[in-house]
Amino acid sequence: MIRTDLLELVSNLRAKGEPFALATVVRTVAATAAKAGAKAIIRDDGVISAGWIGGGCARGAVLRAARDAIKDGEPRLISVQPKDLLDQLGVAAGEAREGIEFAKNMCPSRGTMDIFVEPVLPHPQIVILGSSPVGVALADLAQRFGFFVIVCAPASDHADYGEVDVLADGFEPPGQYGGAGFIVVATQGKGDSAALKAALKASSAYVAFVGSRKKAEALRQELAQIGFDAERLKAFKAPAGLDIGAITPDEIAFSILAEIIEARRRGHRSELQVAVKE
Repeated sequence: MIRTDLLELVSNLRAKGEPFALATVVRTVAATAAKAGAKAIIRDDGVISAGWIGGGCARGAVLRAARDAIKDGEPRLISVQPKDLLDQLGVAAGEAREGIEFAKNMCPSRGTMDIFVEPVLPHPQIVILGSSPVGVALADLAQRFGFFVIVCAPASDHADYGEVDVLADGFEPPGQYGGAGFIVVATQGKGDSAALKAALKASSAYVAFVGSRKKAEALRQELAQIGFDAERLKAFKAPAGLDIGAITPDEIAFSILAEIIEARRRGHRSELQVAVKE
C-alpha cells in the first residue's frame, strides 16, 4: 500500500505535469535494509522526493534506472545481487537479460533486492490556436487519444469548442502549458499573424500552420520583416498534417493528429521541431 504522503506527492506531480518514476521493492532475499513493498518517488533529476528503498547498496542502480525510464517511457526491473550470485548466473553488473537489469550489491549484507521502476509521464499536450472548424475537430479527436488539450483563442470564440482541458483567452499559451507540446495554428484567417507569432515564441516539439504553402510563405515574409529569426520561420510545418488527400475539417484534423503521433512516437524532430527559448 502506498503511504498517504506518497499518494499526495504523486497527485501533486501529476497535476503539475511533472514526470517522475515510482520505484517499488518487489522481492528481497537474505538481509536487506528495505523490504518488499517499500516505495520511493524519483524525479527526473534523479532525486528521491519521498519514500525509501534502502541505502546505497541499491540506490545508484535504481536512480540510473529511474532517469532512463523517465527518458524513454519504459519500465525497468532491477535486480541488485552480490557478485558471487551474479557470477553463478553468468551475468555482469550493468548487463540486462530477459527484461531484468542486473546490478552489484557491494554492501556487507550481501542480500538481493528486486526493484520495479515505473515511469509516470504527463499526458502529451496539444495547443490549438484559433477556433476554426479544423481546430474544433482536432480538439475533440486529440482528447480521445489521451492528449491534454489547451485551446488559445479569443474568449468570444470559446463557445465553438466542447469540453477541453484548458481554455485561454488570446493566443498566448497559458501557465498550464509545459513547453514541450505540439502547437497547431488553426486560425484560418482570423488572427493568423498574431497566432503564428505566439506559436513561434513558445518552446515546443512541433509547430504547424493550417493553411496553404502560399499563405504560410506570405506569413514568413511578414514576420521576417518585423525581425523574426529566419531559422524559426523555417521550422514551422505548413500545411499541417500528413498528405492523405484530406478535404473536410475532420479529415484534416485526423491528418494533423497522425503527423503529431508520428513525430512523438518516432522521435522525428529534424523537420518538425522548433524549440525556441526566450
